[in-house]
Amino acid sequence: MSKQKLELTWIGKDKRPRLEPRILLEDPARSYHAAHRVTEHDIFDNRLIFGDNLLALKALEAEFTGKVKCVFIDPPYNTGSAFTHYDDGLEHSIWLGLMRDRLEIIRRLLSEDGSLWITIDDNEAHYLKVLCDEVFGRANFVANVVWQKKYAVANDHKTIAPMHDHLLVYRKTESWQRNLIPRTEEKDRQYKFEDDKGIFRTSDYTCSKSFEERPNLYYPIIQPNTGEDILPSKTRVWAYSKDEHLRHVTEGFIYWGKDGLGKTPSFKRYKHLLRNQGVVPQTLWLHEYASHTDAARKEVRAVLGSSSLADDFITPKPEGLIQRVLEIATNPNDLVLDSFAGSGTTGAVAHKMGRRWIMVELGEHCHTHIIPRLKKVIDGDDPGGITQAVGWQGGGGFRYYRLAPSLIVNDRWGNSVINPDYNAAQLAEALCKLEGFSYAPSETRWWQHGHSSERDFIYVTTQNLSAEQLQALSDEVGGEQSLLICCAAFHSVTAARAAERWPNLTLKKIPKMVLARCEWGHDDYSLNVANLPMAASPEPTDASAVPCWGAKVHGGKTADSRQSGLFQEGEV
Repeated sequence: MSKQKLELTWIGKDKRPRLEPRILLEDPARSYHAAHRVTEHDIFDNRLIFGDNLLALKALEAEFTGKVKCVFIDPPYNTGSAFTHYDDGLEHSIWLGLMRDRLEIIRRLLSEDGSLWITIDDNEAHYLKVLCDEVFGRANFVANVVWQKKYAVANDHKTIAPMHDHLLVYRKTESWQRNLIPRTEEKDRQYKFEDDKGIFRTSDYTCSKSFEERPNLYYPIIQPNTGEDILPSKTRVWAYSKDEHLRHVTEGFIYWGKDGLGKTPSFKRYKHLLRNQGVVPQTLWLHEYASHTDAARKEVRAVLGSSSLADDFITPKPEGLIQRVLEIATNPNDLVLDSFAGSGTTGAVAHKMGRRWIMVELGEHCHTHIIPRLKKVIDGDDPGGITQAVGWQGGGGFRYYRLAPSLIVNDRWGNSVINPDYNAAQLAEALCKLEGFSYAPSETRWWQHGHSSERDFIYVTTQNLSAEQLQALSDEVGGEQSLLICCAAFHSVTAARAAERWPNLTLKKIPKMVLARCEWGHDDYSLNVANLPMAASPEPTDASAVPCWGAKVHGGKTADSRQSGLFQEGEV
């Protein structure tokens, strides 16, 4: 019987955006770093990117493919609360398509030993699980962690009160290795006995097997102080063979109680003999372990210092939750990415834990919320969250980038032309990215703007090149190297004749060379529900019942799309 591949299908699944790989432009006025080094391990080259997150992921692809150790994302949960007057089927399909497009790039960005962590609720969790199976491969599913996001719930819920979110975990490949989580004081308190060999705790000397299943584990053990033969129950025999037990006796691993007269043996587990000093992560994260949403709201208010700003985030994720993820998935100096930055929790936690980070956000809260929060972290003025737990004292910094505008625009006659906002350096960098070259202008070779290998280079100019200029370029490049020339035009020769005459040169005209590559001028790939078609509905019988976009309120805020700077359930 042949195996059939199960796939999740939705309206428009086959439609894929032709993304423009934009360049990133740094704004030094919004970048920020500490006035001095706090430790020798301070990290300054973190990135905060302002722009559409799908375009930003595409922009990162050339430089960061295979370099990101951990991706944590908290996407919009698609609860339907903002889609009251829209076709739910269409909205659900768009959400799946948008997630698929992002997940595919995220997978490419991850290192071979990297992992993805996605918070989601019951509304889309199971669809998202199947979608991730398709993108990452079902064999790379690691776990569905259940996080207790609330520690108390009102008794007036109409059905079953939700208390948890899901945290779907996927690895890039089987090379991924999880870290053990630090031991807690509660775990250490279990080691309450001590003898001349050290501190230990006790564990059961029997196992769940019966006499019928393991008759060799049913044998008498001599109580050394009374001489009595001790037998286990026939429904629960000893956990060790007779030879193993005799070795335990010789090595002093048997415990018979404080007075040595116990009726059953226990096994001594010495703390210093632990193979490691950590604990294996589990799939149930209670609020005592990974914090909760109420604490998250208080963290945001404490940092922003204004309840009106903090209240824009209805359900932020607590620093304690991100801390647990990064403890398991990363080590110091690893690179962490969050493309749904929200209030900036991931970057704040990664910064305090000595991880490098990249965050992407489009809303204006990138400037009103995230930057002020990160500045306080860097200045050491953020006493909340995990600050005390990790001993954070400030330091480091970040660079602020925005997505460049589209490279190709239409002039007033409708012709496709290079965006006049691009200067020469930006144009060269953009074409390097489009052609798969690393942008690296040479200080000695005026014609070398980038390279794809040690011998393959690119030159970008808006000039019209003559045959004499091309000959001069060919002579400078030499026979052992090659040069891709992107120019406005070339005179007196065709591209085919040029290839024969100058085999070390490849000529392409701009912008013609890139016109068919991408969807130019598309700046927003987010789920903007205001642009969705209206679902058919009966005529309202009462004027007060006419649906009005923006009338649904969450915590005093209108339920507009993500671009307004206000948020739905699920955003950090």
